[in-house]
Order: sequence, then structure tokens, then C-alpha cells
Amino acid sequence: MEKYIVVAVGGNAFQTKNERGSPESYWEHARRSADFLVRIVEDGYRVAITHGNGPQVGIIAEWMLAGKSAKGLPVMTLDIAGAMSQGWLGYLLQQTIYNKLIEKGLLGKSVKGVITVITQTVVDRGDPAFMNPTKFIGPWYSEEEAKKLAKEHGWVVKPDPRGGWRRVVPSPNPTRQIEIDAIKKLLSEGYIVIASGGGGIPVYVDEEGKLRGVEAVIDKDLAGERLASAIGAEIFMILTDIDKVYLNYGTPRQKAIDVMTVSEAKKYYEEGHFKPGSMGPKVLAAIRFVEDGGKEAIIAHLFQAYEALRGKAGTRIVPG
Repeated sequence: MEKYIVVAVGGNAFQTKNERGSPESYWEHARRSADFLVRIVEDGYRVAITHGNGPQVGIIAEWMLAGKSAKGLPVMTLDIAGAMSQGWLGYLLQQTIYNKLIEKGLLGKSVKGVITVITQTVVDRGDPAFMNPTKFIGPWYSEEEAKKLAKEHGWVVKPDPRGGWRRVVPSPNPTRQIEIDAIKKLLSEGYIVIASGGGGIPVYVDEEGKLRGVEAVIDKDLAGERLASAIGAEIFMILTDIDKVYLNYGTPRQKAIDVMTVSEAKKYYEEGHFKPGSMGPKVLAAIRFVEDGGKEAIIAHLFQAYEALRGKAGTRIVPG
């Protein structure tokens, strides 16, 4: 019986809040991510990977604004920016994982190859999220700089719980990935699949049953849960820049959680322990995954992924 796992790596897998980003730093971060992802493959899992794109899709949007002001170029929509980020970040992971597989002697044996699937994720055009932007994208700014940019470009900006100020955009609830059958097929044939990057390109189904892109960014963890449940994964792992889930995070009463049941997670979620745009969607995605039949969800720091998979780090969410 094949073991399937979906690993959701945050945008910090490529760029931290203290970096503006350069090709060299992107490759360095991607190689570090590839190290632990291939260790998971060595443990016998068939692996699907999804990733965040918050910093990068915001950077793409900034580039487009700069191009408009400099040369009068048209500004692309967020769905197109999301598609661009899937190719950009998928390429980084695809190559670094491929090279690591060669180093380990796994390519062509336990793994046939690595492929990125440009993925469209269906949302409801009437989702209330379009009236209340919460998804952080782009670089981190000072409060003064963020409010200046908001005034200039019509953005909504908010303080990020992790520090600094950032742009926020609508983040509607994902329902399914259009390319899911192709993803399942590739996994079953022995490929590592990078899919639903940045939560997927947000699309809705119109009255004729056709797909239309929409201005939004989907939370990669909530979309990752849809992916994990659809492929029948045993484990859904969410990797971020925090070592565990905490109650009363950021206060003198904060308390780390090693294991919590779904019922406990729901209780803490409803009590407001997990902020929207930060830990909230991660815990909600974990709850959904286990309720949909998954064995366990894991939330852990990016650099402790392998230890978390073995129960030695992070927070586990289990049935009960």
C-alpha cells in the first residue's frame, strides 16, 4: 500500500521577512527545502508539494506597478500574477529536488521525476472574503511606508502578526483543484508533484460552466487540505516559520501544544487563539483534513520538518 503525504511549505521557504530576495537567496532556500523533502521520499512516501507565494505574488504586483509608471505597461491581474509565481517557485523546487534525487541515487529508481502542475483552484464568486481582505502578500513595510503605498495604489494594508505591515487581498475558500486527476495520475506513476502553488490560481465557474480567473489569492494551507484529501493522503504537513502551535501566542501566557485532537483544535479556534492571515488558516486546514479522513496533520517549522514527521517536533492534530 502506497503512503501519500502532502507537504505545504510557506513562502518563507524561499524568502524571509528580512530579505528583499535575490536569485542567489532563492536558490539557497530552495536547496534547503529540497534536503528534507527528499528525506521524506527516502522514508517511502509518495510526495505532493504545495507552497506559499505571498511575498512573491506581491513582488510580481510591484514589478507590474513599476512597469506601468515607467513605461505605461498594463498591470496584470492577481490570477495572472499567481500563475507567474507557480512557474517561478515551481521551477526552483523542481530543479533543486531533481538534483538532490541524483545525489541520493533515487532518480529513475523510487522516483521517476519531479513535475510542476500549473493548478487552477475553484472558488465561489460570491464568497464574503471578497468584501474583507485578509491574505498577506508582498514584502514587509514600516507602517508609514505601507500607508503611503496604500494611498498611492488603492491597496488595503494591515499589520502582520509576524511583524511589519503588508498588503492584504481577498482570500476566498477553495473548493477543488481542476487538475486533480492529472495530479493523482502522476503521483501513482512515481513522480513527485508540485501543485496548487500559492493555493492555486483562483477561478470560478460561470453560468456556461466555463472557468474565469478572479482577483484574489487563495490560502495555500486551505487549498493544500483540499489537495491532500482528494489524493487520499495519510498525512498533511504544514511548514511555517513558527516551531509549534501556541495558545495565547505573543503574550506572557503563551503555551506550546504538542498534540491536540480535532475537538480541542476547534475549541481553541473558536476562542480566537489563532489569528486570521497567520496561524488561523493552518489550524482550520488541519481540522478539515482530519475530519475528511486523514490520519494526522502536522504544523511545524520549516527547518524541523523531518523531526516533526517522526513526532519529535511541531504540533500534531489527530482524530478525537
